[in-house]
Amino acid sequence: MHDITAIAAANPGATRSPNFMKHQRWFPTIYDLRRGAARRLPHFAYEYGDGGAGDDTGIKHNWAALDAVELIPRYGVMPKLPPVGVELFGRRYSAPLGVAPMGSPIVVWPGADKLLARAAQRAKVPYTLGVAGGATIEEVAKIAPDVMWLQLYRFANNNHAIGFDLVRRADEAGVHVLMLTLDVPVRTVRSREVKVGLGGGGVFKPDWRMVAGMFKCPGWGVAMLSNNLPRFANIQPYAGPNAGLNDTICFARTEMGGAFSWDEVARYRDKWKRPMVVKGILHPADAEKAVAIGVDGILVSNHGGRQIEALPAPIDCVPAIVKAVGSRATVLMDSGVRSGTDVARALALGASAALAGKAFLWGLGALGADGPGHVIDLLIDELQSALGQIGALAPAEARNVVVRHPGALHF
Repeated sequence: MHDITAIAAANPGATRSPNFMKHQRWFPTIYDLRRGAARRLPHFAYEYGDGGAGDDTGIKHNWAALDAVELIPRYGVMPKLPPVGVELFGRRYSAPLGVAPMGSPIVVWPGADKLLARAAQRAKVPYTLGVAGGATIEEVAKIAPDVMWLQLYRFANNNHAIGFDLVRRADEAGVHVLMLTLDVPVRTVRSREVKVGLGGGGVFKPDWRMVAGMFKCPGWGVAMLSNNLPRFANIQPYAGPNAGLNDTICFARTEMGGAFSWDEVARYRDKWKRPMVVKGILHPADAEKAVAIGVDGILVSNHGGRQIEALPAPIDCVPAIVKAVGSRATVLMDSGVRSGTDVARALALGASAALAGKAFLWGLGALGADGPGHVIDLLIDELQSALGQIGALAPAEARNVVVRHPGALHF
């Protein structure tokens, strides 16, 4: 375990969470948080956050592909922990990692969106609010003014009236990066959600098992009482002034769906004057199309294995996409990131940063409000260790490390 003073000195842009040392005793890794979340959360909440498509084969494949990437160290070059601050899209962040967009993290832990935003702002790492989250653009912009990004799904009805209004709101709120999602062209079934009563019928109808699970988990129940019922905060205003949760769910299923076409990406590019990222790219030819339109960043992603199990692991696609776009766009990666070593792997293969999703849900489940901050601290600690171990003096130098990457795809 590293000395906290040394870590802070090496990375002055970040501020550690006050309870880091206490929590590290019991949760020294992200996997420990996963086990803690399984014990502490209602079963339906854990299954929603932990599961993926089918039998979770895609999730396991993402993990296995990351684990297969080996970094060949060079020694005799560094006597101390390296700094890990980076510049992304013209802004300085404390580390090349961030919070990936997630749909309805409030199911896992009530108030999750605001807790994630607060931790990211404290640590000065990017936080991407999912448009289907439980807090509004305006609320999160006040909590995380320096680090807020926004992920947007496709709202094609009425000539994209809702989508363009969300862009307007994001602009007025000062969102720094707009992220368009391309990797959900159709709806798919997530079996673990269906089995616990979520995701099957399109509306939220708690059954006796859910209610019993809530009573068995007092921490989750207290958080629910403090934050009210889950809601699609950004979509609800468009569903009508008196729309309840199920009304908003039905409205969203009608209005929201499909992947942005390239013509639509171009239209949003014209509307949005700040940096824009497209999410879900796995083929270098698609990355080249995005760059030709004027997109600033590519998020290599398979939606965390939550859409279909047959997709390649994003880490295996990163080198080809980096080669295709060169210096014309910033390449990011998500799906399967569980450690700072995973972040180092992504950097070594050419990505500028990696985003984590499930790790933050596990942190919320295990530690509640303290969870997101603890996850960020663990990731930064492990990333500094990994870079120091392989002889990289800064995140950008990880690209100079020799890598054995058996799963790399060659298009």
